Amino acid sequence: MLTDIQIAQGAKLRPIAEIAEGLGLTGEQWEPYGRYKAKISKTPQTGRMGRLVLVTAMTPTKFGEGKTTVSVGLSDGLRRLGKKTVLCLREPSLGPVFGVKGGAAGGGYAQVVPMEELNLHFTGDIHAVTAANNLLSAAIDNHLHHGGEPVLDSRRVTWKRCMDMNDRALRDMTVGLGGPSGGVPRQEGFQITAASEVMAILCMASDAADCKERLGRIVVGTTRAGEPVTCADLKVQGAMAALLKDALKPNLVQTLEGTPALIHGGPFANIAHGCNSLIATKAALALGDVVVTEAGFGADLGAEKFMNIKCRAGGLRPSACVIVATARAFKHHGGADNLFAHIENVTKNYGLPAVVAVNRFASDTDADLAAVEAACRAMKIPCAVYEGFSRGGAGAEALAGAVLPMLEGEPGELKTVYPLEMGIEDKLNAIAVKIYGADGIELTPAAQKQAGALESLGYGNLPVCVAKTQYSLSDDAKKTGRPKGFIIHITELRVSAGAGFVVARAGEVMTMPGLPKAPSYEKIDIDENGRIEGLF
Repeated sequence: MLTDIQIAQGAKLRPIAEIAEGLGLTGEQWEPYGRYKAKISKTPQTGRMGRLVLVTAMTPTKFGEGKTTVSVGLSDGLRRLGKKTVLCLREPSLGPVFGVKGGAAGGGYAQVVPMEELNLHFTGDIHAVTAANNLLSAAIDNHLHHGGEPVLDSRRVTWKRCMDMNDRALRDMTVGLGGPSGGVPRQEGFQITAASEVMAILCMASDAADCKERLGRIVVGTTRAGEPVTCADLKVQGAMAALLKDALKPNLVQTLEGTPALIHGGPFANIAHGCNSLIATKAALALGDVVVTEAGFGADLGAEKFMNIKCRAGGLRPSACVIVATARAFKHHGGADNLFAHIENVTKNYGLPAVVAVNRFASDTDADLAAVEAACRAMKIPCAVYEGFSRGGAGAEALAGAVLPMLEGEPGELKTVYPLEMGIEDKLNAIAVKIYGADGIELTPAAQKQAGALESLGYGNLPVCVAKTQYSLSDDAKKTGRPKGFIIHITELRVSAGAGFVVARAGEVMTMPGLPKAPSYEKIDIDENGRIEGLF
């Protein structure tokens, strides 16, 4: 049996010029990045508005349930059924690639290619985000060192450095040691680049001008009087925007079957908003009949943020939702209740027609799949067994056929979980009760104080982005299934003013992950001919 990387390396790719021309892009609208990658340099204005399909999932196991693989295969399946389809995904972070979960190019015969390049640096977008983030960090310490105006309180700096790697040793540290020439001593830390507000801004911006304006709104800390100090106060937003000039352009690649794929932006859904860029999604909608996009982890995380943050900001109206389920996750969560919760979230709270994709693994028995299918019948929700991993687009045709009827007619009105006029605490309570099934929320005294301060500064009308574990509907990863009688504990609130939302940390979720005991990097290598091995 061939591995993912062997399948990808054995594929015959179409030149990227053919992919661009097939989409209808003119020469001035795209820039080649080698033979099989390109940047879309000018968003097309076609007047077309394709139908948007969101792929989400039930609560996953630590290995993931193949949501990206389903998204890729569904795109190929829809194309086989005659639809001009465009796939929209996030860019892989090096953290999971070298950690436990592996890459984010799909798997088996449902992959985006070139797989190695996609998973290892790609076009450098994430590194550009890292550089822009850390330029701001350097500007903060320089401002403190020289005593710039406004006077930033070194004890109240909230901005963190970042890097695109899992490294638990960098979570908390002290910088500025070594005497007067070493800067101002203060507590500091790193987060993974996927959690950076700069990454969120890249994904929420409508164009370069909007990106620069959003960068200027970033709050880096406060004065002793509690007044916010912004990136614009430090006069660094223009330089940061310059670093992001090319990163702001969506990347065009292809699936193994030649379906166009726009891969852009990389926020995680457990610690950030978990959606690819608005620029890429809107470009895809202008170019295709159907756009398949995915939002990270379960419908309680990525899908909730997709609806309440991304769709709100971009005026998007999804037509349908695919919920990925696996026999493995079904067993892990003790049966159907967890899947039921996500189905209800999609159909009732988000108001979308839904189909369950039962992602078949090689180890699954017919009885395993039958149990999931029976649960879907009990909920009167359509389902289709997905076999794209082993059969490519042909294994996704049943799923594509179930999705197609949902795309007829105009999409309905956007349904959100809370109005923006609600207070921060009320919004969080609405998410906790309606989406997670909690009895309510509890803010620590520090979080209560932060909520009051944010509302007094005018940030109370922003949507909220909850950072919590992806392994449970609750904030406790050990509570599997569909837990009852629990409270969501909010430990910290901070504003991402440039991105346009308030981040709420629930439980003990980390914004800088660590590596496992047996990390994936142990299997990755390169041979004497420059051929990469061990990626998955």
